[in-house]
Amino acid sequence: MDSALRAIVTEAVRASDEDRTTFPQVVASLIAAGVERYHADLVCNERVFYLPDGTFERVPAHQVPSAAQAFSARDVEAAVRAIQGGEIQYREFCDRVAQAGCVGYHVFIAGRRVVYYGRGGEQHVEHFPGAKP
Repeated sequence: MDSALRAIVTEAVRASDEDRTTFPQVVASLIAAGVERYHADLVCNERVFYLPDGTFERVPAHQVPSAAQAFSARDVEAAVRAIQGGEIQYREFCDRVAQAGCVGYHVFIAGRRVVYYGRGGEQHVEHFPGAKP
């Protein structure tokens, strides 16, 4: 990944962690940069961004509290609705999904969906607003 692209993904993580941006803004910048998808590992506190050619970039992210043992898709969905509604910012969102047992999520930009997952492989799939399931 070249230095310009590296700067874009690093800023996406920093701006999210500092509550200076929104998910739609991050996705728009990643689309413009050619990023295909990314993975948020809430245990390792990092984001990994992937390009269609197989290259990737790891970026450290803020620390999230340990995830609950049990996964609650209902509580993950409630956190998604809260951030979409502007009731919370990204750091609180991460805390809430971790409390719901989420240990990470994959954002599939082309597929317009996010897959949240728990310790045992439990999942909640959230489609981008306006995307058809």
